[in-house]
Amino acid sequence: MSYEGVTEIDIEKLLTDPEARKTFNDNVVRQFRANGGMVGGSLTGDIVLLTTSGAKSGQPRLSPLAYLTIDGKMLIVGSFGGAPKDPAWVHNLRAKPEAHVEVGTESYDVIARELPRDERNVLFDKLVELAPVFGDYQTKTSRVIPLFELQKASSLAGSGVSPETD
Repeated sequence: MSYEGVTEIDIEKLLTDPEARKTFNDNVVRQFRANGGMVGGSLTGDIVLLTTSGAKSGQPRLSPLAYLTIDGKMLIVGSFGGAPKDPAWVHNLRAKPEAHVEVGTESYDVIARELPRDERNVLFDKLVELAPVFGDYQTKTSRVIPLFELQKASSLAGSGVSPETD
């Protein structure tokens, strides 16, 4: 699988033009759902459809994202193409870490855990080895690009693990 194709997307247009971003995301979601989780074109690799609750509105917000599995952890990256601000889904997960995902043909609830800085740094280096474009995004911004681990909510039930303390 390749993540290099992600650089072919007109990132600047997607960051500055909300209508272009909506059209792009709608097309990814449509392709994903029509093809059992597979997406072609310029966005390649593993894709997850993440549904968060809007931090202010509480309304469902759907974001198609690339994800990587590193050290057994399903990770999503708040890169926003190296923009100076985090993507909206990051703000939403920080406000309410409970979310829903579609991966391939599966669909389940997750708890998102933002990785603390030390853990983030170790995994970010591994992530960049697999998908160098994320290293490029980090060099474009002064903010630290956040990483979130998505854990199946059912795997946390009864485990004594709280997403706040893990």
